[in-house]
Amino acid sequence: MSDVSGRIDIDTLDEMVEREALAPEPKLIDTVRQVLFGRPSTTIATLIVVVFVAVALAAPWIAPYDPLEQSYIYVNQLPSWQHLVGTDEFGRDVFSRLLYGSRNSLIFGLLSPVLAAIFGTMLGVAAGYFGGVVDRVITRIVDTLMAFPELLLAILISAALGGGFWNIVIVLAIAFTPGFARVARASTLAVKQEPYIESAVSAGLRTPIVIFRHIVPNIMAPIVVLMTLWSASAIRIEATLSFLGLGTQPPNPSWGNVIRDGLNNIFASSWPIIAGGACITVVVLAISILGDAVRDVLDPENAR
Repeated sequence: MSDVSGRIDIDTLDEMVEREALAPEPKLIDTVRQVLFGRPSTTIATLIVVVFVAVALAAPWIAPYDPLEQSYIYVNQLPSWQHLVGTDEFGRDVFSRLLYGSRNSLIFGLLSPVLAAIFGTMLGVAAGYFGGVVDRVITRIVDTLMAFPELLLAILISAALGGGFWNIVIVLAIAFTPGFARVARASTLAVKQEPYIESAVSAGLRTPIVIFRHIVPNIMAPIVVLMTLWSASAIRIEATLSFLGLGTQPPNPSWGNVIRDGLNNIFASSWPIIAGGACITVVVLAISILGDAVRDVLDPENAR
């Protein structure tokens, strides 16, 4: 009986393995739906991110006041129907400044990781695929940059370049590039050993075709996961730089310098600090939850 039972179990296991191997790959729309709506927490996080992005896009139309308009009549007002989050020490409406500040914070949080992913993936793939001198040079540069924490590296570069929109984008992109390069290099080294890569090389395909058609698509899962997770870090670091005076320069609003202005006037009105900190906390938490969901869906071990 044990042999029969063991044979049945082995046959059943073989059928399951064969069925799993022959199962079609999930469509992109199914993967996106699973990421965004797979759990109640990710659904709520998705709605929060969508609302903040919509608010950032529609800020010029929904902001009740000009974020730069000063009024000494309404200095340090408490929250009211006229000023929902009160006013700051210059009489500027804090709610309007938060709405406009969300544009800078979200642009930095989304654009910088994308640029870092592009350049970091290029460096990592080149190091992992070509090896030799190229690998050693790129690895040494990446190791040198990774010796500094992202925030410290961003502060050093920002202090050298100064403030300004594109300077901050470059600062955050450089700070995140080493991490993407290391992940891309490790993934490339693993993919390069696969039989289909060896077959493509043996067939005489040119190196750019092998890289962009066979290697890059197969290493995108960890890159996408890292890009999603570091979008939250980019928003946090940009707010820190603006708080320190190295990011978005006044009088232009961002969540970081709204908090800094509130700290300078904390004994008269603490509402800018509370509101700005709440915006950063909610958005960073929502994006982090989405990043965890993307990792769970795209990571083969978690999927299994």
